[in-house]
Amino acid sequence: MESWLKESGAVGLDDLELASFQVTGRGIRSLQSYKEGERVLTIPCGNLWTVEHAYADPLLGPALRSVQPPLTVDDTLAIYILFVRSRKSGYNGLRSHVTALPTSYSSSIFFTEIELEVCVGTSLYTITKQLKRQIVEDYAGLVARIFGQYQDLFPLDKFTIEDYKWGLSTVWSRGMDFVLPDGNSIRLLAPFADMLNHSSDVRQCHVYDSSSGNLSVLAGKDYKAGDQVFINYGPLPNNRLLRLYGFVLSSNPNDSYDIVLSTHPTAPYSEQKQKLWISAGLDSTCTISLTLTDPLPKNVLRYLRIQRLDESDLSVMQADATDGIINESNELEVLQVLVDSFSSLLENFGTQLEMLGEQLAASVHPPGGNAWAAAHVSLGEQRVLRLARKRAEELLAAAESGRGRKGDISPLARCANCDKVSGPFMLCGRCKAVNYCTRTCQVVHYKEHKAVCRVISAASKNGSEVK
Repeated sequence: MESWLKESGAVGLDDLELASFQVTGRGIRSLQSYKEGERVLTIPCGNLWTVEHAYADPLLGPALRSVQPPLTVDDTLAIYILFVRSRKSGYNGLRSHVTALPTSYSSSIFFTEIELEVCVGTSLYTITKQLKRQIVEDYAGLVARIFGQYQDLFPLDKFTIEDYKWGLSTVWSRGMDFVLPDGNSIRLLAPFADMLNHSSDVRQCHVYDSSSGNLSVLAGKDYKAGDQVFINYGPLPNNRLLRLYGFVLSSNPNDSYDIVLSTHPTAPYSEQKQKLWISAGLDSTCTISLTLTDPLPKNVLRYLRIQRLDESDLSVMQADATDGIINESNELEVLQVLVDSFSSLLENFGTQLEMLGEQLAASVHPPGGNAWAAAHVSLGEQRVLRLARKRAEELLAAAESGRGRKGDISPLARCANCDKVSGPFMLCGRCKAVNYCTRTCQVVHYKEHKAVCRVISAASKNGSEVK
């Protein structure tokens, strides 16, 4: 593979080598020192796996172009890789890369039922189940639309469903995505560069030159000769790392839980509520990530405040009003729904957090194995949901403590930016209508608050009341 890349004009290969490392397995070792930001490697455009190159192939291209509607990017790239792997001659350079690829993957679609059961209750469990069903359906569609139509190009003994899963996993775990200057995006695989492992300790350092079409890797930190060179896949939670890449990080600070909020289109007042959701940057169905640093995002509260509006509220409601408490009954209902929902989600986990911790400490699940990785996903998601429930319980307690007071629940009972409920607070100096726990929160929230702030301030000057 390296010889083919060098002949094609790849830069940097003489100072790098494939090596085996104790923790990460195979990776790339530096043979010289690099300073952060210095170019480490460049793979020329002609060596990259792209949809454009697949369509340009004289054998594969016509078959791909005959399929309408066109195949997805992932299916196109997976078929391209499988096609090259199946050829007995030609494609020597690309086949040298395919030969260097793993023969198997450890992403969650390859887990046994017993291994996957360890993370029952997680989003990974649900998505993996859905993916397995979707892959079966998609493969049947490919057989009907292209494999069966061109059996000379796609012999079914080399394009089985297991081959298709391997091809998809190759694309998911090794693909790189870039946004182009025109706003379009490109997904590609770069031979040799795809052997770089992930580390959150380096900055994101792989770049695509849209003018030349070349892929370059820069040093994400300073390296000495003998160090493993890394790239950064981004701030990904364990549920996504395991689903796409086949590994997890212990105590991953980016762990999250994706909560889906949905309202049936025939629900009462759905049309009016839809307008409010759109105005608030939401929709009738929203997926919102709960994270360790923000376990109860404001958009969750905004969505539910709108969802729980009654007819009298809707007649005077504007989207801006959902940034804060609407009225006592609405807020209490929203927060109680959240507490109950988070509790229900946590009860659905097959093994509770404390027991998982004990199992991992006792090596019940062999370290590094599939069940061990699934357990870490469950740990992370349960931690996020417990924080979310605790946050909702705190807000509910604060709301209940203000029940029945004049003016319902005071909108000054928490920070308008981070929702902190314990003081001391400082008022917005202009409108006097919202509180902030710190100057930092006030600055962060200003862009969002300024329009409402002007309205409230103007109304106050005119002696009118804003509800």
